[in-house]
Amino acid sequence: MDYEPVIGLEVHVQVKTASKMFCGCTTEFGGPPNSHTCPVCLGFPGALPVLNRKALICAIKTALAVGCKVSGEVKFHRKSYFYPDLPKDYQVSQYDEPLSENGKIDVLAEGKTRAIRIKRVHMEEDAGKLIHEEGENSSLVDFNRSGMPLLEIVSEPDINSPEEAYQYLTKLKLLLRYLDVSDCDMEKGSLRCDANISIRKKGDTGLGTKAEVKNMNSFKGVKSALEYEIERQVKCAEAGERIMMETRLWDPARCVTVPMRSKEEAHDYRYFPEPDLVPFALDPSLVESERRGLPELPEAKKARFIGVLGLPEYDADVLVQEKDNADYFEACLEYYDKPKIVSNWLMGEVAAFLNSKGIPITELKMRPQGLAGLLREIDSGKISGKMAKDIVLEMCESGKDAGAIISEKGLSQISDTSELEKFADEAISENAKTVEDFMKGKDSALMFLVGQVMKKTRGKANPAMVNEVLRKKLAAKK
Repeated sequence: MDYEPVIGLEVHVQVKTASKMFCGCTTEFGGPPNSHTCPVCLGFPGALPVLNRKALICAIKTALAVGCKVSGEVKFHRKSYFYPDLPKDYQVSQYDEPLSENGKIDVLAEGKTRAIRIKRVHMEEDAGKLIHEEGENSSLVDFNRSGMPLLEIVSEPDINSPEEAYQYLTKLKLLLRYLDVSDCDMEKGSLRCDANISIRKKGDTGLGTKAEVKNMNSFKGVKSALEYEIERQVKCAEAGERIMMETRLWDPARCVTVPMRSKEEAHDYRYFPEPDLVPFALDPSLVESERRGLPELPEAKKARFIGVLGLPEYDADVLVQEKDNADYFEACLEYYDKPKIVSNWLMGEVAAFLNSKGIPITELKMRPQGLAGLLREIDSGKISGKMAKDIVLEMCESGKDAGAIISEKGLSQISDTSELEKFADEAISENAKTVEDFMKGKDSALMFLVGQVMKKTRGKANPAMVNEVLRKKLAAKK
């Protein structure tokens, strides 16, 4: 292809606070329409906003985590425009003096690591939500979301492929969840993304005419929408058609973008300083306190899992993809200090159980000390690894300790030598041909005999000990 895409992303993140950005209304999801409202978030005359301190702290943490420089002053503006879900006819946002600027996120795509620059992280309030009922020629509006605290994270147009966009969003979401500033639930609208995309001839440095794509409710949707839009714009360019500057909607059912409105003329938002929110200086000690209090972030945690705990890179990468999974893993190590073994079980049987139930690890009934106890039972020889795979499923389901399940079901592994010798003698006497094969140097014959002993003990015999007992007995026959 003679063209390359140029992509910039605007990510809106709903901050995890108990109350809205400038009032005391709840941020709880759901509730009857328009029940989570008050004169402030509905923009009644004379109602005065008050900044939510926790929203400010979350914004500072996010800015620091992506390497932005935090401003020394906090200042809000009114962004004026008319839309039915905006009760004030303006949005309280930040304009020429955002909370922070000039950060970056490193992404790995197509085997290369690139820095995607972040232009700004700023605070604003959310609008309401329009509800379009099928078959009706009118729309309803729910203002419950109006005034919700938002962070807008704006990238520079540094992204050059849909895959890079996908990786950027994935890393950003992971970072936000580690910071605990948002649940990032796209189905609830907690994380939304708009993409600005244009194309240019390879080797050019200028920017082409961009289209803004909205209505993407998953990261895969963003990737698919960008792939379609690149193809559409290239076809336009090759056909000599003019690419329009416009807002387009992604239609996931048809996998196409469709025109929404023209953006040929710049919208005059008539920004001016918010008169009801006085600018204030941000105490440098507050910023430094938040910087020192940042949690261990995913990349640092992954590096520690590899360098200190000795995990393979693949294991470390899988474990850090969900903070709760990484926390569970580390909690297990407090009771059982063998990282690779714990990782194997979490990525294997435990992950399979969680996937089958469709639940996160926080809802798992088996606690970290329970899994550690099961692994110690294997080490002691009381149960085999095969037995443990059945036991762990019951532990996940019921939350019972491994010892209790082993006792209830009589699952203890037979490790008594004299008892194993009795079963070994039976297997040898009943399989003379196999014994003869072993004597002739056929090592696989021994495994058959081990299997016979395991069958006689209903899988309860210690396989390693069975192997040892049989070898000694067969050696004595030579």
